[in-house]
Amino acid sequence: MEKKNLDWANLGFGYMAADYRYVSNYKDGKWDDGEITTDSNVTLNECACVFQYSQSCFEGLKAYTTEDGHIVCFRPDLNAQRMKETCERLEMPPFPEERFVEAVEQVVKANEAWVPPYGSGATLYIRPFMIGSNSVIGVKPADEYQFRIFVTPVGPYFKGGAKPLTIRVSDFDRAAPHGTGHIKAGLNYAMSLHAIVDAHEKGFDENMYLDPSTRTKVEETGGANFVFITKDGKFVTPKSESILPSITRRSLMVVAEKYLGMTVEHREVYFDEVKDFAECGLCGTAAVISPVGKINDHGKEICFPSGMEEMGPNIKKLYDTLTGIQMGKIEAPEGWIKTIL
Repeated sequence: MEKKNLDWANLGFGYMAADYRYVSNYKDGKWDDGEITTDSNVTLNECACVFQYSQSCFEGLKAYTTEDGHIVCFRPDLNAQRMKETCERLEMPPFPEERFVEAVEQVVKANEAWVPPYGSGATLYIRPFMIGSNSVIGVKPADEYQFRIFVTPVGPYFKGGAKPLTIRVSDFDRAAPHGTGHIKAGLNYAMSLHAIVDAHEKGFDENMYLDPSTRTKVEETGGANFVFITKDGKFVTPKSESILPSITRRSLMVVAEKYLGMTVEHREVYFDEVKDFAECGLCGTAAVISPVGKINDHGKEICFPSGMEEMGPNIKKLYDTLTGIQMGKIEAPEGWIKTIL
């Protein structure tokens, strides 16, 4: 199939409507068969549950063109599983996991012309989401739901390379104890918007959220898990019941141990440990790993030895290995790569 006539190498990280999307509706206790459609608009009643009580959730993953010309997705089964867990917490009917993966496959195939070519630095971002779609005025879950997937071609999250970020310790809490921090609910991101706008206005790239109970332990940022490297080369990542289980972070743990021979520790990380780490990164679907150069704790700076110019050596190895797996240059663990075309 002929590719779209786009300047692939200079795409930004933003929305561009592709030709097709997937839609399935839940009514009378069951999901319909679903379909591929060209209509990018969603028409709902003004009293739809998603507008009144924010009953919504989403996922994010990517399709890549590999070195040998195949179009693949990275671990979509884990996105399906995480959306199921999110739906259960929000009293939404889970979209069947096998159908989720099939729907991703269908929408990527339909939009083959929008999948960036290998070597362009661009990828096809895939956004599955679900909303409560019928009218609800009393506080309760919806009875009807819509599950959709759209795709959009995106450039690299960081143009010209990933320069280390400056982040601050936030006075805001990202999630409540025993709340919804561990699921990918839209409401979590709405609550983080004020904090990130405030951080940007004060010259910081991101927030570091501490645990809301004691404010002594590192949690995550508004949209990424933390990765730390100790001075003796161990891989350390925070563990908490209110941290979103990042698929990228879980994959990096395997890469660190199995590919790079690093000792991996998934545990509670106390903030007073942070000053002793050699490297720090934020991991997620969009950028894989974003290096952190320094953390501002209410005017007191923690500067990592890796500096503010480039990724630290271990963070770079992790980045290169995982992206190599995603692009087909390095053999992947069994089940990680879903070949679509």
